[in-house]
Amino acid sequence: MTISDTPFPTTDNLTIGFAHHAYQLKERFAARDTDVDHFQVYTPEQLNDRIADMDVLVVSGLWNDALLENAPKLRWIQSVGTGYDQFPLDQLRERGIHLSRAFGVMREAVAEQALACMLSLARHLHFLRDEQRKHNWRPYISDIPNREDELAGKTVGIVGIGLIGSRVAELAKAFNMRVIATKGNPSTYDGPADKVTGTEGLHDLLRESDYVVLTCPLTDETAGMINTHTLGLMKQNAFLVNVARGGCVVDDDLVLVLKSGGIAGAALDHFHEEPLGTDSPYWDLDNVIVTPHNASETQMYEENLMDILIENMGRLTRGETGLLHQIV
Repeated sequence: MTISDTPFPTTDNLTIGFAHHAYQLKERFAARDTDVDHFQVYTPEQLNDRIADMDVLVVSGLWNDALLENAPKLRWIQSVGTGYDQFPLDQLRERGIHLSRAFGVMREAVAEQALACMLSLARHLHFLRDEQRKHNWRPYISDIPNREDELAGKTVGIVGIGLIGSRVAELAKAFNMRVIATKGNPSTYDGPADKVTGTEGLHDLLRESDYVVLTCPLTDETAGMINTHTLGLMKQNAFLVNVARGGCVVDDDLVLVLKSGGIAGAALDHFHEEPLGTDSPYWDLDNVIVTPHNASETQMYEENLMDILIENMGRLTRGETGLLHQIV
C-alpha cells in the first residue's frame, strides 16, 4: 500500500513547504488567501529538517533524493522550474508521489531575453557599453559592414520551436523578420513562422539564418549539436543566441570560431558548468555577450508559478486525476 491509496488531504489539513534560496514563494502564496498552512525554507539543511512536515513540496535546486527517506506525508512535488531530471521518477512512482513542473512560467522572459540579445548584437550595445565605461564618445563608422544593423529583413532560425521558441517567432515577426525553425514534429506547429521543418532541416536553417536561436531541450540528439561542422555552415556575419542549455554547444569549437571570425558573435545564457569559471575564454571575447543564466528571471516568476500550483492543488483536493504539466 502506498500513500497514494489514501485520499489527498483537504485544504484545512494540508501543509505546503516552499524550498528556494531566493524566490519569495511563501509571500506570494500567502497573497492568494488560500488559508492553507505553508512555510518556506532556504537551505538544504532547513529542508531536511522540515521535509517530514510537508504534504506538498515546491522545490527545484534544493532537492536531493535522500529527502524521500524522511518524507512520510509527501504526496506531491511541484518543481519550481521546467526541468525535472533532478528527481528520481521511479522512486516517486513507487511511493505514489506526484510530480509536476512549472512549464511555461518563463516563456515570456526567455523569449524576450532572446530578442534582447538579438537587438543588442545588432545595435552593438555590448560594444557601446564598453565605450561608456571608458568615457569614450564613439564616432560614426565609415565601414558599412562594421556598423550597427537592423533586425528588419533578416532571417532568424529557431532551433526547437516549442513554447518559448514560438514566442520568439511572434516577437521576431513584429520586427519584420523572416522566421524559419526546426521542430521534432513540424506538423504540430501552428504559429507565425514562415517555414518549419523537422530536425533534418537544421543544416539548411544554419546556412540561411542571420541569427540562430537555440530554444531546444538538451537531449541525446541536441547535445553538442553546435560544433565545428555546424558552425561552419553559418554565415560569417551571423550570430548565435543560446537560451537553451550549454550542453547543446561544444565550447572549444565555438570559442575557436568566434576568435577566428567564423561567425560574427554570440549571446550565451547557459553553460556546461555554472557559475561560469573565471578562466573561461568567453569572458574576454569582445563579440560575446555572457548572461548568468538569468533569461528566466522575471518579476512575474512567482505569480506564474502560483497559478500552476493553485490550479493543481484544487485538482488534487477535489480528487481529480491529471495535473497541469504532470510528469508522475
